[in-house]
Amino acid sequence: MSTNDLAARVLAGERRALARAMTLVENGTESGRETLRALYPHTGRAHTVGITGAGGVGKSTLTNALAKEYRRRGKLVGIVAVDPTSPFTRGAILGDRIRMQDLSPDPGVFMRSMATRGALGGLSATAADAVAVMDAFGKDVILLETVGAGQDEVEVASAAQTTLVLNTPGAGDDVQTLKAGIMEIADILVVNKGDLPGADAVMAQLKALLSISDHTDWLIPIVRVVSSREEGITELADTIDRHHAYLEASGALATNARARARHQVLAAAQAELLRRALHAVGEQGLSDLVNSVAERRVDPYSAASRLIDVVAR
Repeated sequence: MSTNDLAARVLAGERRALARAMTLVENGTESGRETLRALYPHTGRAHTVGITGAGGVGKSTLTNALAKEYRRRGKLVGIVAVDPTSPFTRGAILGDRIRMQDLSPDPGVFMRSMATRGALGGLSATAADAVAVMDAFGKDVILLETVGAGQDEVEVASAAQTTLVLNTPGAGDDVQTLKAGIMEIADILVVNKGDLPGADAVMAQLKALLSISDHTDWLIPIVRVVSSREEGITELADTIDRHHAYLEASGALATNARARARHQVLAAAQAELLRRALHAVGEQGLSDLVNSVAERRVDPYSAASRLIDVVAR
């Protein structure tokens, strides 16, 4: 099947074509890049919602509940769920499929589990590309769930229009709540497992945090939910829609789109430069550079410059 045929089938709403296109894009093949080029002019319509937070806060359960809520509202939903890759075996469990099995029979939901493949920041290197393919396919809402590795999962803010940062009772002390980084990317703060003891304290800590933070026209709301029972999910979906309406009315939607595009261009350029450099220098050339650094004959920055110079010749 040609790239143009595959892209046409994706635009026609064929799920098998979507699955094939997602695989090509995720693997970073030339066919995948050609497919993305054909589909990209048809993107920009979906509302992308990033869902992040530390491990164990219930991101997958919340994603599952939100997907059901948007389906009740007649929305077509895409889910990109990222799982960590083992640094030893390079494998990934992709456990989100297990937690969201009840969505499988719904033809209005398409879920894709992706491994990080060593990428940092909570997303895989091609997660934004996967979102673009789902967007072109015609999904109204795309839920982008990060790995959940810790406090530095800020990459999702460059791929989503609305970012949810989840917190739960018992996840840490008061200082934990105040740590910078992941908290600063939140458009909406969510207290999940809100029926547990300590939920009131978490709500109070977050309110205190917001009272001393810089304010914009959008006052960050705090929504309390119990995802496992789908309590508070309707209010959360309403808040997400309200944030999207704010972005459109304020002009921030277009401004943020340019910022995301800049980030994606630079990230793609870095990846392409590295790919070309590694191809040009070869495995033996890279091994020689690595050995020279390990033996302290060359510093890492000089070795990196030599690697880049191979491409510039």
